[in-house]
Amino acid sequence: MDIRVAHSPDSDDAFMFFALATGRIPTGEYRFTHRLEDIETLNRKALAGEYEVTALSIHAYAHVTRLYALLPSGASMGDRYGPMVVAREAWSAESLAGRRIAVPGSLTTAYLALKLYQPDFVPVIMQFDQIMGAVERGEVAGGLLIHEGQLTYAQSGLHKVLDLGEWWHSRTGLPLPLGGNGIRKDLGLLHIREISRLLKESIRYALDHRREALDHALQYARGLDAAEADRFVSMYVNERTLDYGEEGRRAVQLLLQEAYSHGLIPSPVQVEFAD
Repeated sequence: MDIRVAHSPDSDDAFMFFALATGRIPTGEYRFTHRLEDIETLNRKALAGEYEVTALSIHAYAHVTRLYALLPSGASMGDRYGPMVVAREAWSAESLAGRRIAVPGSLTTAYLALKLYQPDFVPVIMQFDQIMGAVERGEVAGGLLIHEGQLTYAQSGLHKVLDLGEWWHSRTGLPLPLGGNGIRKDLGLLHIREISRLLKESIRYALDHRREALDHALQYARGLDAAEADRFVSMYVNERTLDYGEEGRRAVQLLLQEAYSHGLIPSPVQVEFAD
């Protein structure tokens, strides 16, 4: 059975799917092919249910619950860290209102969290890897960074204005759930269970064979050295990635409840995990 697994071309996702992509674990009747696209592209394609398994933002999940359930493994969570707003000058997060801020897509959780923090900024949507350059050139007042930019912004002379993971934890005491793996519900329960098991096994294999998996992930690290890539992977592939846990599941539900109460998603969501 052919299963397309779509995810971002980033070191953390490459680490997570290392075992599947390189044949390190047996997959039985399932033949996995990997599609690599940026997260906002994947969010948009999930609206039409394009891939059997796809990485998607928790924000985007709120729009595709008819098609996808969340797998219990594969989460990316920021535990007192997460997407951040940076600027050329050091200004306060309280002065975000009215400023033009580059964002990596309107379905990203980073965008949703920033709207929860300050609904009155002016979003300028662009590719995630173009945001730092736009801030450096003064084309926007600030930029909302995801992926490795969270580690490298200071090297470009930029200043942190707001860390949304820190803000969310200060409000809720919970990690900020950024992304997960969705699986199409029309695959049926038996296939969903087996695919879920294999994806979790892939994550566990990478954590147990860290050096080998990191060497593979470095090709997607976009300028990070080995130590930086190791740090970035540790931020977003860890025990919470193996399983959301009770706290992680509560964080997903709370984030989407807040999104609905602030009018940022069209309807309330009861999160469905493919257990």
